[in-house]
Amino acid sequence: MYSHLEDYIYELYLKIGITEPKELDLQIVARKLSVEILDKKKTYMFEDEIFLEPGTDRERWMNFGHEICHYLRHCGNQLNMHQLFIDLQEYQADYFAYHFCVPTFMLEDLKVNCVADIMKHFNVDCEFALRRLEMYENKQIDYSPNYATYQIAENQNNRNY
Repeated sequence: MYSHLEDYIYELYLKIGITEPKELDLQIVARKLSVEILDKKKTYMFEDEIFLEPGTDRERWMNFGHEICHYLRHCGNQLNMHQLFIDLQEYQADYFAYHFCVPTFMLEDLKVNCVADIMKHFNVDCEFALRRLEMYENKQIDYSPNYATYQIAENQNNRNY
């Protein structure tokens, strides 16, 4: 069972013809999403351009995942927003990046279950891979039949009558 975001990313990648981790190339994905990648001292997005600061291919891919969320799912100029709304957008973009850079449907197909494999197949760093694996494993636990049964029983036992 996929979340709304996982469905969105799955459909997005299918629409642009990307189905395997080896196809997750920054320049190819950017071109297929009609955005231009430019080098700058600071990472940000403006209209259909994403400016990425210098770094490793992994850093640039992870930063792209964050910025592409702003391009695809956010509107407005953060210079004119309340700080709480900026914080919300940044949180959403960080969360989006985990799923965009390491899509769930690709994780399932590869049956990847360790940080090193995620780093290798998805070109992300260790910390990013570890967090994404934790997210994936936690979701597997949440949707397992035994966990759901346990949660229902636990909730019934803790009711105050």
